[in-house]
Amino acid sequence: MGYDVNRFQGEVDEDLICPICSGVLEEPVQAPHCEHAFCNACITQWFSQQQTCPVDRSVVTLAHLRPVPRIMRNMLSKLQITCDNASFGCTAVVRLDQLVSHLNDCEHNPKRPVTCEQGCGLEMPKDELPNHNCIKHLRTMVLQQQGKIAELEKTTAEHKHQLSEQVSDPHTGHPQTPAATAHSQTLCHSTTIEYNEILEWVNSLQPARVTRWGGMISTPDAVLQAVIKRSLIDSGCPMSIVNDLIENAHERNWPQGLATLETRQMNRRYYENYVAKRIPGKQAVVVMACENQHMGDDMILEPGLVMIFAHGVEEIF
Repeated sequence: MGYDVNRFQGEVDEDLICPICSGVLEEPVQAPHCEHAFCNACITQWFSQQQTCPVDRSVVTLAHLRPVPRIMRNMLSKLQITCDNASFGCTAVVRLDQLVSHLNDCEHNPKRPVTCEQGCGLEMPKDELPNHNCIKHLRTMVLQQQGKIAELEKTTAEHKHQLSEQVSDPHTGHPQTPAATAHSQTLCHSTTIEYNEILEWVNSLQPARVTRWGGMISTPDAVLQAVIKRSLIDSGCPMSIVNDLIENAHERNWPQGLATLETRQMNRRYYENYVAKRIPGKQAVVVMACENQHMGDDMILEPGLVMIFAHGVEEIF
């Protein structure tokens, strides 16, 4: 999962090579005792099969891993690498620590967001612009909005019915006593408080961009799910939704539009429309339903989805 050695200018120190993928270390971590260093994505996948160091077979787990020393990070930062878009005509050679910044602005990046200037104002990857049709896009948006309006009207009617049942006695049909009515109001108030807690947590997370959707881990094992769960809890995620989010990290629980590799490939062009927040310190994002009402029902779940990646998650500052 590391960087291709052939993309670098000059010799690369062998200590900067991942022993698993033989590429230059990407997001490096090291085992605490033997101090062998690996790409974060490589060692995470390795641990899904066995809990040992790939080099000397000493016992190591994901929880034991630590950041590599600063001197190694500095050595990596100074390496000179060609742009990811070299095959599209970019001739830039930049320091490794400046690569992400360069890619965001690289005029040769086929996935660089551009805005349609023909009338609809849609932002899309540059390579999709030639085949873009404003009328088709706007028609799709209108249909989606009409569907959402109909769904909201249905939900409102259901809520009104539920409230009327809460205020009336279920046996007599007569209004409840003031104490019973107060209990119903307390339940509604509690629900509001919980929703506000979820919104507060979501707003506290850093917006994220996924640059390598192909690195998605759709079937994370129990160990990886446990690591992500701990990060969610540490980030302040309300306990009422933690388990739901972790269950939604596996493709068996994903909505129809993401349920299989085939459907994911078909819908990949829509991924950039997700509003995603990074799970702190992890190559993972949370895509909450409350922030993605613009996505179709086949692309989102309540309360949200957790998507885990081998690499390619960047924070948007």
